[in-house]
Amino acid sequence: MKHSSITPIKLNLVYTIGGVAAIAAVLVGIAEIAITYLPGGYTTQESVLDWFNLYQQNPFMGLRNLGLLNIFFNICAIMIYFALNEVHKETPYRPYAKFAMLIALLGIGVFFATNRAFAMLDLSNQYAAASTEAQQSILLSAGQAMLAVGQSHTPGTFLSFFLAEVAGILISLVMLRSGVFSKITAYLGILGFSMLLIFEYSSTFLSGLGTTAMILAMIGGPLSMAFNILVAVRLFRIAKKGKA
Repeated sequence: MKHSSITPIKLNLVYTIGGVAAIAAVLVGIAEIAITYLPGGYTTQESVLDWFNLYQQNPFMGLRNLGLLNIFFNICAIMIYFALNEVHKETPYRPYAKFAMLIALLGIGVFFATNRAFAMLDLSNQYAAASTEAQQSILLSAGQAMLAVGQSHTPGTFLSFFLAEVAGILISLVMLRSGVFSKITAYLGILGFSMLLIFEYSSTFLSGLGTTAMILAMIGGPLSMAFNILVAVRLFRIAKKGKA
């Protein structure tokens, strides 16, 4: 069997970084939940002007509501999937692990290409400084275009989240068959990412299922965090032993 071209020492570093990234992803998820309970953490902006006002009153919350924490989460995901791909290099399932990584990276690429958090901050500042109605009208139109692409739970952002959840399900199925990770880890991933996938679809395209969709997110989110914790523990152990 062809071995990885990465030296054992570097592989251990890859696994360690992947484990740290998995823990960091959990912390990002906890932060997201905690921020929801802060003032303005669960408010809904109905118009572009609402978004501009939010950015002027609370820039952090404006950035967060347009995916600031997801930026950090996706950076963590890059390192996690790279480690998971490497840890399956010596198994018959490495093509599937690589495919899951490629799907994840594609989703991450789409996310960064469509994220408009900082662009909206700039537009809100321009709107606040605008001196004529014509300037304000142009900026409102630009803001609407930004939201059409980058607002969460809309068709503009669905593809990136869809690919992310599909990648999570795929790598969990790989774990279920490869034996590198426990079956509990695999089942947590399958259930968690499946629920989050249904949540994303429902919240994007089925507006009448808001409560049901939120229940799925409230279950799928913690399951995916538990998945990441177990992934981190296993990667740390593999790094310590020097092999899977």
